Amino acid sequence: MDSMEDRRSILRGVMDRWKAAVDGHLPEQAAACFTEDAIFQGLHPYTVGRPGVAEYYESQPLGLVAEYEVLEIRVLAEDALLGYLHVDFSFTDRPTIRVALGVVLRRIDGEWYIGHYQVARRE
Repeated sequence: MDSMEDRRSILRGVMDRWKAAVDGHLPEQAAACFTEDAIFQGLHPYTVGRPGVAEYYESQPLGLVAEYEVLEIRVLAEDALLGYLHVDFSFTDRPTIRVALGVVLRRIDGEWYIGHYQVARRE
């Protein structure tokens, strides 16, 4: 994780897996992108752990699509990255929701997962 390209590749790898699961309405696959003890704050009350993440994504409507842009990346430790992104969630039947997303990624047994996820609405 020496270069900015390495960091960007790690973050994009995790977020691409997450996006594919969200776009495909695959809540268990979305939850698998997170650590077992992940703190998750979507636009509803927060939850901790994969079951709550899966429940959140299960409640999302079919046709939901996420488009993201990576804005900033910081190394927190050898096995932890902070990412700051803009995400647009589009729907088939309502206006797009634009959010700022902060994630903390953790490497566990050589794999990267989201350990913390927090969104805030943006204009």
